[in-house]
Amino acid sequence: MTVLEKYQRLEAEGVWRPDTSAQRREVIVSIGEATLTLSSPSGQVLTHWSLPAIRRLEKSDTSVVFAPGRDAPETLEISDPAMIEALDKVLKAINRKSNGGGGLRRLMLFAGVIAALVLLAFWLPKAAARYVAAIAPPAAHAQIGARTFEQIEKLTGKACGASSGLIALEKLETRLFPEAQLKLVVLPSALAQTAHLPGGWILISHTIVEDHETPEVLAGFLLGEDLRRNTTEPLVIYLQRAGFKALLGLLTKATIPPEAVQQAAERTIAAAPAPIDMKTLAQNAVAAGFDPLPFGSAYDFSGETAQIMRETMEQAEYQITPLLSDGDWIALQRICEE
Repeated sequence: MTVLEKYQRLEAEGVWRPDTSAQRREVIVSIGEATLTLSSPSGQVLTHWSLPAIRRLEKSDTSVVFAPGRDAPETLEISDPAMIEALDKVLKAINRKSNGGGGLRRLMLFAGVIAALVLLAFWLPKAAARYVAAIAPPAAHAQIGARTFEQIEKLTGKACGASSGLIALEKLETRLFPEAQLKLVVLPSALAQTAHLPGGWILISHTIVEDHETPEVLAGFLLGEDLRRNTTEPLVIYLQRAGFKALLGLLTKATIPPEAVQQAAERTIAAAPAPIDMKTLAQNAVAAGFDPLPFGSAYDFSGETAQIMRETMEQAEYQITPLLSDGDWIALQRICEE
């Protein structure tokens, strides 16, 4: 049994601070195959930290502070002695493995692979992006999404966070995506509709939440963005937006340069949403038990989308139940008022 396998079922409480200006938050910490997972006490996954990137910052008599990277503003304070010991042993084992010896043959092989991939990136950027996205571990997807979201918040303002609104948003997420681990966030400006990032992020414009009378419109936009997310691997789209520097950095250094993250953030906010199959969206809405007609009417004033929704409902057997209570919907519409 390896050191990592020994501690994969260990959980402990911790205190997480997303950045230096954010409030401290109690979380549940667990060790996975390649990541440290931070979840809310209710079980919602908040973020993933790549184990090889974690740094030990400071220690007191009762706790230790960790960070997800060398210069990351995010911190996690742990007081549980068993979890501290586990993290120290896991990180020591990972560092010992990563510092293992090499040789000229390995170096030449590595150089040859990099040269081939660089050539591939010049001539077949889409193929190279697909290749990198396929070999990147889930922790890399999560870390890229988190870094880019931090940059997006600098462009749009901090994500809306009224506590009652966040609770309502979590209820809607559970209703629409019971099996998926997503991070739904409402942005206060700049974004026109919805967008997504690697690592399960779905970004929502505040106007979709505030400007409609029922949650069915928001739910339709969310199902649509989830379709885009599942149609093309998010990291492929991301690398195309971030440019060649991002692709090269990920291949050679397992990281993306700050300027490429900035470019990806700007293009994600500005990009027009890709077309989606409205019939599939309608079928997914019916399966989730809500009426997609309000979304169809709001999405397309010509009536074409609403007609697709109507025809799909006529052909299906379904049972409609409210997405949210009136109180929860009002709270969600006020998510940006704090």
